[in-house]
Amino acid sequence: MAGTIQTKFSHYDYLIVGSGLYGATFAHLATKAGEKCLVIDKRSQLGGNIYCEDMDGIHVHKYGAHIFHTSNKKVWDFVNSFVPFNRYTNSPVANFHGKLFSLPFNMNTFYQIWGVTTPAQAMAKIEEQKKESGIAEPKNLEEQAISLVGRDIYETLVKEYTEKQWGRKCTELPSFIIKRLPVRFTFDNNYFNDAYQGIPIGGYNKLTEGLLAGIETICGADYFADREKWDDIAEKIVFTGKIDEFFGYRFGKLEYRTVRFETEILDKQNFQGNAVVNYTSHNEPYTRIIEHKHFEPENPAYNQNKTVISKEYSTEWHEGVEPFYPVNDEKNAEVYKKYKEQAQNQDKVIFGGRLAEYRYYDMDDVIEKCMKDWEVENER
Repeated sequence: MAGTIQTKFSHYDYLIVGSGLYGATFAHLATKAGEKCLVIDKRSQLGGNIYCEDMDGIHVHKYGAHIFHTSNKKVWDFVNSFVPFNRYTNSPVANFHGKLFSLPFNMNTFYQIWGVTTPAQAMAKIEEQKKESGIAEPKNLEEQAISLVGRDIYETLVKEYTEKQWGRKCTELPSFIIKRLPVRFTFDNNYFNDAYQGIPIGGYNKLTEGLLAGIETICGADYFADREKWDDIAEKIVFTGKIDEFFGYRFGKLEYRTVRFETEILDKQNFQGNAVVNYTSHNEPYTRIIEHKHFEPENPAYNQNKTVISKEYSTEWHEGVEPFYPVNDEKNAEVYKKYKEQAQNQDKVIFGGRLAEYRYYDMDDVIEKCMKDWEVENER
């Protein structure tokens, strides 16, 4: 099967292409309902982008920092049924030319930038800078950001960081990208407003192992390398890869941003004092540095004289590297619309996840969407 790849059975109810959160969750729900599932992944390990690599006992987020947060108790209880989560709270720090600022934008940030001490003073400062800019209806990311937090904070903490991240000028990016960023008039450095937040104790591999327990999985299996045989092995296919690749790029290639990681082990107990530090100026080519041990202070490896850091570099996607973020502009939206129409006509295939739906998903949203898709599928 697919070259030298052997499977336990000759036929399955579902072939799940990709073992990330959507694929693993779907496989778990379907198996629990008595369906026979096979999960394949072209990588050498399971878990998609939440995969963690053990380095000196530290669970390194190999494909970038993943912080689980949700207000959906059903989803929270679901993931905690496989592995307990700790109480990690995401409070990133921004470094601009060596000066440190609190994130998300809150009263600590406003004090650091302007010296204001009350919400009224901060609001007045933002309103003053918004009026000076003459923005009525924000037409792009730059105008949206200035409307939210004023020009000073935009130029210090948003402009260059965003341009590094997306490889485009802020005036060329849609305004909705910045609307996800929280702005608070309280002294609260917690990035997320959700009711629940944390990291799996022991790393995300524990979650993947729980979801895929008892399910047949094959790593190093490229669906497209032997597509005809993989298509014939199951009644239905759950596809979590790139939707444009599935349809042979017939309407053109969708654009993505990718991230390159430079990871190193340092002989010190503590490098930067925080899990996430964003570098918001063009002076540094990387967007942020992750110090992985701070995600799990309960880990016995936390106090050892070793730490692992990853510098993240955001670049344009090209063949041979992993696609991370869809480029949500009008051009790509039009192309994806054509692929989505094709997908809706595929009775045998379920498309799910960030790449197959060409949209940014938080982890809890992926699981919630998968639960809903399974409910629809199960009713058929």
